[in-house]
Amino acid sequence: MKKNNFAQYLSTFLTDYLAGTRNLSANTIISYRDAFVILITFMNEKYSIRPEKLGIQDFSPEKIKDFLDYLETEHGNSIATRNQRLVAIHSFFRYVGMQAPEYLFLSQQVLAISEKKRGQKLAKHFETGQVRELLAAPDTHTIRGRRDQALLCLLYDSGCRVQELADIKVCDVRLTIPAQVTVTGKGRKIRAIPLTNETKEIIT
Repeated sequence: MKKNNFAQYLSTFLTDYLAGTRNLSANTIISYRDAFVILITFMNEKYSIRPEKLGIQDFSPEKIKDFLDYLETEHGNSIATRNQRLVAIHSFFRYVGMQAPEYLFLSQQVLAISEKKRGQKLAKHFETGQVRELLAAPDTHTIRGRRDQALLCLLYDSGCRVQELADIKVCDVRLTIPAQVTVTGKGRKIRAIPLTNETKEIIT
């Protein structure tokens, strides 16, 4: 059993498995990669294991739990971010368990680490007057102001996420009747959202 085999598994996980087999989005793969950048740094600083010396067996459930606590207490991450990092680790060890049965028990132990529960915050919303003020805030006498107003109206009208808005292409917007925008969300799920006449005119 090769001791410092972590690099090989991580490389194929990020390049072949996530992008090829699971066909995940580039943003998701970057998020997973960033989680392991932090984890590798943590293993080096906390346990003095250099990156090139890391092996799968070095990632005991206890060390993974220490890492998750570190994210909150020292790295300043929220519970939501902590849980996102754990999702990346779970996905990796699920992959390792399939590729190398000798690590299946370790994988099961890591997968048994549960996400941390967080309190539900009361969702806040704008009153109608506040929405009108927000949409009227950009200076529409300038090109940048008209752009900002179009972006704000599209966000408000479609309810899409900021990243979804940033990914919209010209061909995703239809201004003929019925006006709509096609949005690609998480998991590459595509949905068509109708637009109001006001938003249609502003985008036009």
